[in-house]
Amino acid sequence: MAVPKVCGIETEFGIQHLGGDGNPVASSSLLVNAYVGGLARAGWDFEDEQPGNDARGFAREGALPPEVETHLVNAVLTNGARYYVDHAHPEYSTPECPDALELVRYDRAGEEILRRSMRAAAQVLPPGQRIVVYKNNSDGKGNSYGCHENYLMDRAVPFSRIARQVMAHFVTRQVFCGAGKVGTETPQAGADVPYQLSQRAEFFEEEVGLETTLKRPIVNTRDEPHADPQRYRRLHVIVGDANLCEVATFLKVGTTAFVLAMIEDEALGSPELVPANPVQAIRQVAADPSLRATIDLTDGRRISALGVQWELLERAVKYAEDQGLGAVGGEAVGRDVLRRWEEVLHGLETDPAEVAGQVDWCAKLQLIEAYRDRHGLDWDDQRLAALDLQYHDLRPERSLFQRLPTEHLVSEEAVLEAVGSPPRGTRAYFRGQCLARWASAITSANWDSLVFDLGTDPLRRVPMMDPLRGTAEHVGALLDACATPAQLVARLSGRG
Repeated sequence: MAVPKVCGIETEFGIQHLGGDGNPVASSSLLVNAYVGGLARAGWDFEDEQPGNDARGFAREGALPPEVETHLVNAVLTNGARYYVDHAHPEYSTPECPDALELVRYDRAGEEILRRSMRAAAQVLPPGQRIVVYKNNSDGKGNSYGCHENYLMDRAVPFSRIARQVMAHFVTRQVFCGAGKVGTETPQAGADVPYQLSQRAEFFEEEVGLETTLKRPIVNTRDEPHADPQRYRRLHVIVGDANLCEVATFLKVGTTAFVLAMIEDEALGSPELVPANPVQAIRQVAADPSLRATIDLTDGRRISALGVQWELLERAVKYAEDQGLGAVGGEAVGRDVLRRWEEVLHGLETDPAEVAGQVDWCAKLQLIEAYRDRHGLDWDDQRLAALDLQYHDLRPERSLFQRLPTEHLVSEEAVLEAVGSPPRGTRAYFRGQCLARWASAITSANWDSLVFDLGTDPLRRVPMMDPLRGTAEHVGALLDACATPAQLVARLSGRG
């Protein structure tokens, strides 16, 4: 059986420093520091950072894995998340979540943390300056930044099979999880594309590869499991957009969890759904809001993106009947993914305006077309590009998204709780609870360990190599029974 699809999202946010010197690294550092300065938190432990490891066992000649920037602010929060500066962007990495619905909650918590960061930065900036953050994926000048997903997978599944069988989903899922985009920024997108489904699609140039910023691949090969490498791999997904619609995030993660579970259990069936030219196909799909374009498959068929998604849904329904829903979040979450997957595909097929409350590109297109009609604008009018950006503005008073009647899956109370408290169903619970109780005794932390300073040599590293252990059920009573970190470490080592 497939392992449970523990999941997470890493979001790089767009940033503007209005009235400042224009240095995005300095602005991002100021923003993150303004928020984390007064919080219980730990610095990041870079011990296990190996971004150059390739799941294929080799890397293409000249490949450039991401640099590890150890000199920039990098904090672990009490909700189990990582908040830091990555290159020239503030980045929030959710804690590990047990299912797609919980991940929506912690992704939303990240948005709230960025809003609080903007307010905190405003308190220390000179008069007339402010930092503004956008949850989008490009600056309109040819620079793209990522929203990456991570999924726990069984190490025994050959990576070549994962890459081949997940490709059709990655190429076509943008029909419901694309964030929408006015115009193009790259020559390869095509000469005349007024509106795209996805902010990221035009930036992908390879089918499979290690890079994340240059020669971006649809399937990324980074092999950092952040867990027991003999048992697990972490599929690092870089092909997605940053979503504001909660249903879009839920389906982006939930449908991908289904596809990966089917791959693990060899349950995708036949015929195979493999694009003949994935890079060309991902751009074709993005450039066609009518959803009528077809792509070539390796078996000779031509099929629309919606057609691919309908076939994947049919196979997912059969998988649920045959194998159950344990790997995709359990009965309630798994059934909701299947139900919403079908409803959104039906809405897209009938009239995309029907799903504007669930799908970002539909919501944005409806808003922009209304503005175009009202003012008689051509698609290349800069006011439309400004509207596009304002859709993603995280300031509530400026955000166009906030004014739209989109569907919510999690309450505001649940989101605010997630800002400071970790998920209960993964090892993030242990990490977050230890930080909340004993931050001063934790010298550093990362996804798979905590390092304690108990006042005696040496420092004590507590490993957390299984993302499914360290849960509230597993360690809650132990944490409550320990008054000090020394007692905790002694109990964990069998001496208490």
